[in-house]
Amino acid sequence: MNRAEVIATAFVPTLPGVVSPPTQDASTARRLRDAIEPIAMHSVWCEATSSRLGALGLDFFESYVTCRASLLGEPEPRVVVATFAVFEPTVICAVYEAGRSKCDRAELLAARDESTIASLAAALTDVDTERIGAVADVLLDAVVSADGTGRPLFSGLREQPVPPGAIGRLWRACELIREHRGDSHVAVCVAAGLSPVAMNVLTELWVGMPIATYSGSRFWSAPTIAATCEDLRSRGWLDGDQLSEAGRAMRDQIEAATNELQASIINSVVAGCVGESAVDELLNDLADWSQQCIDTNAFPPDVFKRAAG
Repeated sequence: MNRAEVIATAFVPTLPGVVSPPTQDASTARRLRDAIEPIAMHSVWCEATSSRLGALGLDFFESYVTCRASLLGEPEPRVVVATFAVFEPTVICAVYEAGRSKCDRAELLAARDESTIASLAAALTDVDTERIGAVADVLLDAVVSADGTGRPLFSGLREQPVPPGAIGRLWRACELIREHRGDSHVAVCVAAGLSPVAMNVLTELWVGMPIATYSGSRFWSAPTIAATCEDLRSRGWLDGDQLSEAGRAMRDQIEAATNELQASIINSVVAGCVGESAVDELLNDLADWSQQCIDTNAFPPDVFKRAAG
């Protein structure tokens, strides 16, 4: 799977004015999550990093899986499956084994950092560097002392040195917050008794995607997805191919619990913003910078993909 193939299928914009329901009247935690997503995932989607890792022999999905897994050290494949949580296990195991056989961890992570920071700097070339640095500092201050308990990807990433410069600090802060939220979300879903496929199905419907689309992109088979949907219907959480009232309420509760597990980060961000409108200004700046990533083809323009993460 090369980047050109991914671009052809994933970079399809939604119609003007279309929004994902969770982004409306959203909490500060959800607003921050959505505002940073394209910045945090710049290493996955930008052409520069894809090309740099391609020169090491990794294709698009190998780059994503192996780079993210390498934040954990050199884990065994099933550890990667457990940590990523939502992907089909045999695919992840095979992709990870292939990726880690092609270059060593230090070379991989160095290439990822250097190329991503250069690409993000190019995307934000017209943005005031002092403002980027100030926002990065607020975010880093919020995340540096956050609880890592039960959060392997966040904790692994936090062991990596923070890159120098405003752009590097911004990127690292955003991906730290993203991984903290992702680990927290998985914990909440597991506590709710959800299987990996159920996590995907409930999320795709909650953000506004057609059923089985997001789940399918995580390499689950059609029969497995269908069986999971039947189970969710038996629980009263699906009405046909849509969330039932009970299913939407349950998924809303998962969102609220995920937000609560990020409370220390959100409270710190708010405390670090001086002035009545400072939080909105910070979130708006992050959203604007993320839009610049989208405008430079460094993140998919699909609003539902951005909301699902």
